[in-house]
Amino acid sequence: MAGMSYSATLSGDWERLRVISAGICALILTAGIARFAYTPLLPIMRDEAGMSALTGGWLATVNYVGYILGALIASSIPALWVKYRLYRLGLVLALVTTVAMGWTTDPVLWGVLRFLSGMSSTTGLLLASGIVLNWLSQHGRKPELGLHFMGIGLGVMLSGLAVEAMAGRWAWDSQWEALAVLGLLFFVPAWIWMPVPPRDGGKGSVGGNGTTPDRTWVGLFFATYLCAGFGYVISATFIVAILARLPELTGLGNWIWVVVGFAAVPSSFLWDRLAAVMGSLGALALAYGIQIISILLSALFQGVVPNLVGAVLFGGTFVGIVGLALTVVGRRFPTNPAKAMARLTIGYGVAQIAAPAFAGYIATATGSYRGALFLAAGMMVLGTVILLAMIGRERSARDVAPMSE
Repeated sequence: MAGMSYSATLSGDWERLRVISAGICALILTAGIARFAYTPLLPIMRDEAGMSALTGGWLATVNYVGYILGALIASSIPALWVKYRLYRLGLVLALVTTVAMGWTTDPVLWGVLRFLSGMSSTTGLLLASGIVLNWLSQHGRKPELGLHFMGIGLGVMLSGLAVEAMAGRWAWDSQWEALAVLGLLFFVPAWIWMPVPPRDGGKGSVGGNGTTPDRTWVGLFFATYLCAGFGYVISATFIVAILARLPELTGLGNWIWVVVGFAAVPSSFLWDRLAAVMGSLGALALAYGIQIISILLSALFQGVVPNLVGAVLFGGTFVGIVGLALTVVGRRFPTNPAKAMARLTIGYGVAQIAAPAFAGYIATATGSYRGALFLAAGMMVLGTVILLAMIGRERSARDVAPMSE
C-alpha cells in the first residue's frame, strides 16, 4: 500500500509538472518570443530595414490593440473547453506571426502581424493561466501561478540571448525566422502537455475571502493597474533602443534585455513571499516604487552601472506587478477569477495602446526616448498614490468594523 501511495504521488507530481510546464512554454512562445522579441530586434530593424522611430512606436501600439482584443475575447467566454480551443489557435498564431515578420518590409503588413501577435500573447498570459489555475484547483493543488509566470522572464531572457547570438551574423529577417524555429521547441510541449478541460467543467474556484469588493475598490484597482501598464510598456518596448544609443553601452543593448529577463525569472516567487508578509497591496506599492526608480535611472543617467541597476530593478518588478495584481483580483472574485483577470488586463492593455505611440512621437520630436521615460515614471507615481489610498481605505474599513459590532 505504501508503495502504491508513493507511486501515485510521483504520478501526481509528474502530471502537475507537465501542466505547469505547458503553461510556461506557452508563455515563452507567445509572450517571450512572438511579443517581446520585438524589443531587442527594434534597433536592428531600424538600422537594416529602414524602420522609423514613429513606425516602431505604432507597431508596438497595434500589438497592444491586438492584446486588448484578445483579453476582451477571453473575458467574454466562460467555457474552459472553448478557451482551450482558442489556446491552441493562439499557439499557432504566435509561430506564424513571428516567422512572417521577416517576410515583408511593408509597415502595414508589419502592423497586421504585430496586431495578430498581440492577440496571441493572451494565450499564455490569460488562457493558459486560466486553464492551469482551474486544473490545480480541480485536482486539490494549491492554486498559485508563481511558477507559471516565470515563463515571462524566461521568454524575455531567451529572446534576448537569441537576438544577441545572431546580431552581426544574420540579417534582421533571418533572425525573425530563426526565432520562429526556436519557438517551435516550446510549441510542442505547450500543445501536448496542456490538459483538455471537460466540456462540463465549471469555471472553477481558487478560494478567497468570499467578499466581493465594491465598485469603488474595483475602479481604483483598475485605475492603478492602468497606470502600471502605461509605465511598464514604454520601458519594456524601448529599453533596448534607448540603451543601445548610449556611447558607454554600444553593442550591449541586447544584453540589457537579457539582464531584464534574468531578473524577472525569480521575481514572482519573491513578490509572493513579500505579499504574504506585508499584504498584496503593500507589496504592489513597493513594486511600483522600485519600478519608478528603475525608470528614472535610465532617464537620468548614461553610465553602465546605473543602467544595469535600472534593468535589474525593472526586470525584478514588472512580472511581480502582473502576478500580484492578477492574484489580488482573482482572490477577490473567487467564483470566476479568469474573467476578473481578463477584465483587469483590459485596463492594463488600454494604457499600452497609447503609450508606445506617445513614445514614438516624443522620440521623433526630440531625438530621444528620455521624455517618454519621465512620462512613464509620472504615471507610475500616480498609480502608487492610488494604491496607497486603497490601503488607507481598507485600514479604515477594518478599524470601523469592530466598532460596528
